[in-house]
Amino acid sequence: MDLSETIAPRSDQQNFDDYLAGSRTVTITAVTAGNAEQPVNIELQEYPGRPFKPNKSMRRVLVIAWGADSTAYVGRRLQLVGNPAVKYGGKAVGGIEIAAMSHLEKPLNVALTETRGKKRPFTVQPLPDAPAPKQAASWREQADAVNGDPTKLRTIWNAANTAGATTEDLDYIKYSVKEQNV
Repeated sequence: MDLSETIAPRSDQQNFDDYLAGSRTVTITAVTAGNAEQPVNIELQEYPGRPFKPNKSMRRVLVIAWGADSTAYVGRRLQLVGNPAVKYGGKAVGGIEIAAMSHLEKPLNVALTETRGKKRPFTVQPLPDAPAPKQAASWREQADAVNGDPTKLRTIWNAANTAGATTEDLDYIKYSVKEQNV
C-alpha cells in the first residue's frame, strides 16, 4: 500500500506538504489569473481543482524558459519538488520549485533573487518526453478480463456497440455472455 496519498493535505492548491514523499511530474491544462498575493494559477491534469501557484522566482523561471505567453504552456510538463529552504517573510517555510521542464533542449541555468541584492544559481533540467499513453484494451480483451460476469459483459457490449465496434467484436462479447449462461 502506498501511504503517500494518506498524508496528502486537504487544500485547494498544491503546497509543500504534497511533495514530502517526492517529486511529481504534472501536465499543464490551463494558466489563469489569481489574486494579488498569488497572481498565477497553473491548472494541472493530474490534480484537477488543486492548481500550482508558483512564487515569483518560479514564475521568472517559467518566463525565461517558455516565454511570457502562458497560452503556450498548455500541454507542457513540469517536474515539481518540495524545497524546505524556500523562505517567506525571511523564514524557511518550504515551497514548491521546478526541477525539470519539457520543451527544454538543455539545462537552464538562472540566477534567482535569494534576498535583496543576493542571487543564487538555480538549474532546471530538461524533462524527457512523456511515455506514450497506454493503449486501451480491445473489446475482446475487456470481455476476457471480466471472467464471464454477465452484467459486466453486457456493459462492455453496450459500450462497444455505442462506440461502433465491429460485428465480430460484438459477436465475441455476445458469445461470452451466452457461454456463461449455459
